Amino acid sequence: MTFWRSFFVAASLLAAPLSLAHAQTVKAKNVVLVHGAWADGSSWSEVIPILQAAGLNVTAVQNPLSSLADSVEATKRVLAEQDGPTVLVAHSWGGTVISQVGTDPKVSGLVYVAARAPDANEDFVALSKQFPAGPARAGVVERDGYTKLSEDAFLKYFANGVKPEQAKELYAVQWPTAASIFAGRTTEAAWHSKPSWYAVSKNDYTINPDLERFLAKRMNATTIEIDAGHLSLVSHPKEVANLILEAAGYGRS
Repeated sequence: MTFWRSFFVAASLLAAPLSLAHAQTVKAKNVVLVHGAWADGSSWSEVIPILQAAGLNVTAVQNPLSSLADSVEATKRVLAEQDGPTVLVAHSWGGTVISQVGTDPKVSGLVYVAARAPDANEDFVALSKQFPAGPARAGVVERDGYTKLSEDAFLKYFANGVKPEQAKELYAVQWPTAASIFAGRTTEAAWHSKPSWYAVSKNDYTINPDLERFLAKRMNATTIEIDAGHLSLVSHPKEVANLILEAAGYGRS
């Protein structure tokens, strides 16, 4: 571990709040799912039926990925439609969105799935540089201010562990992502005040697994590690759904 990685981990442990995830879990009847970059709401299609079978009301945000502000507003609109306690869940870059929106009184808990979890006003790009970059980054192609992943990078490094035919379908619906959103900074960090859960992807080639572990420790999240690539919500939906059910105060399915 480099000096800077040691420094960041030590600082996070000193600054970490008392664990909220082990506090009394509020039983929630709603789940709002926020997808990340280079994806759309269909990335949750394997998780949604499991949650619905458990009796939860589930809504997937169609995250526009045009700016942090646009994505926050889209999530707020969906959250406003929920009646009662709601678990807010995010994958990948969507973690930035729920860290901002999650202070809403309706939100009873936060679940991060191989996701960013920035602190308020944090330069997350600088933080992520303290950890080796995943090979997926080399496949980012930018045009007119929007980015996509090349087919090779998407299939090999973004969707590693996903069935090949399913990975190709996800590549086909890949949503263009504004290059500017990755440097966007939140003004809130909801995980300071809301119980949080985190699913680390042990074989992630998009976000470094050690960065995911750092983020989970920093927020004192209830954490699981999944033998999966970045798209654990597709390749291991049962494990991801079970973590969400736990956050919602339900028994595991």
